[in-house]
Amino acid sequence: MFSKILIANRGEIAVRIIRACKEMGIATVAVYSEADADTMHTALADERYCIGPAEAGESYLNEERIVSAAIASGAQAIHPGYGFLSENAHFAALCRKNHIAFIGPPAETMQALGDKAHVKSLMQEAGLPVIPGAKAIRSAAEAQAAAAAIGYPVMLKACLGGGGRGIRLVNGESEMPAAFASARAESEAAFGSAEVYLEKYVHPARHIEVQILADEAGNVVCLGERDCSVQRKNQKLIEESPSPAMDRAERAGLFEKVARAVKAIGYCGVGTLEFLRAPEGAYYFMEMNVRLQVEHTVTEALTGIDLVKWQIRVASGVKLNFRQEDVDLTGSAIECRVCALAPGTVKFLHVSGGPFVRFDTYLMTGSVVTPYYDPLLGKLIVYASTREEALRKMKAALCELVITGVPNNIEEQIGLVSREEFRRGTYNLDFLRK
Repeated sequence: MFSKILIANRGEIAVRIIRACKEMGIATVAVYSEADADTMHTALADERYCIGPAEAGESYLNEERIVSAAIASGAQAIHPGYGFLSENAHFAALCRKNHIAFIGPPAETMQALGDKAHVKSLMQEAGLPVIPGAKAIRSAAEAQAAAAAIGYPVMLKACLGGGGRGIRLVNGESEMPAAFASARAESEAAFGSAEVYLEKYVHPARHIEVQILADEAGNVVCLGERDCSVQRKNQKLIEESPSPAMDRAERAGLFEKVARAVKAIGYCGVGTLEFLRAPEGAYYFMEMNVRLQVEHTVTEALTGIDLVKWQIRVASGVKLNFRQEDVDLTGSAIECRVCALAPGTVKFLHVSGGPFVRFDTYLMTGSVVTPYYDPLLGKLIVYASTREEALRKMKAALCELVITGVPNNIEEQIGLVSREEFRRGTYNLDFLRK
């Protein structure tokens, strides 16, 4: 087991990882930009190193400075959290070159699974159904031909994409040239690659993802599914587990296929397989995230399994000590993402309380929310024995949560969980398009 870990991240996820390390008796090292000098994660860590100015490219994305901090501190491993360098194969290789463990899959696995078009082919070979489409589209004319073959509407997506960027919906042939050029430009700007692929647009659909945990011995456990269908511009706002759209038999069948596929590709660590669920109940694999998800807390609330601790254990060679039948998916867990709508300084903070209520955040009174990073302020998570009770608990927790000085979306979230369609559990990806 590691004795010291550097957290190559900031905000609520850095705080989350530091807390897990403290409970495991592992010393922690924080890195921070000049804009984050007085934030909670730097105060909680045992050591701290400034790695550059506010701009992420000069700090949290600066691989050499982060590795140098790890070497200087004597950290044995680096936890990348999510975002930033968490799915960067070059960074994982750089860690290995400097004899530092990367808490995540090896560089070769990340390289293979980072290309969405390629991973779809791998998963199809492993037995998962995929959305009809074409990979590595090189021209608008090629895209038009592929779309004509499978039928409009279609989606253009960045091969190395994430976070909803590099995605365009194309309803007809005349829209393709502009959409193709736009998707390529956004993909190049966001990911350094202009490669895009095309797939059939499944509509109306639900976004279902399955959380997995796998060790070096080939043991794979599915830790439930999350329904992430409440999205705006492909950004998730609310997640819940289990999905109100699935029954026990459907869930068991999907888990069996997922576990078989994960074993077939030899994956190790935490990961998430994302699917579109068609109205008739068919599932189509979309992509695999080879890191900790923002919404991993929903799974933790439902199962009682600490994913960050197990991520660290697996990375140090520890085998899973539980099996699929040991995972309890009883009850209902819901998460609302609380986001800043503009920069500001926290003047007053009151965090919701009560049994089975959790608010993961980096905020404290006086915290400065800058425009440099993701606007996520925190994640409010509740658990109850039934979905109806969880909905009531979430609404009460949102009403109790107070953040002043930073414009935020708490009131919007209260409205969303109160909408009849959400309460019935019949929502889909069109929920916020109406």
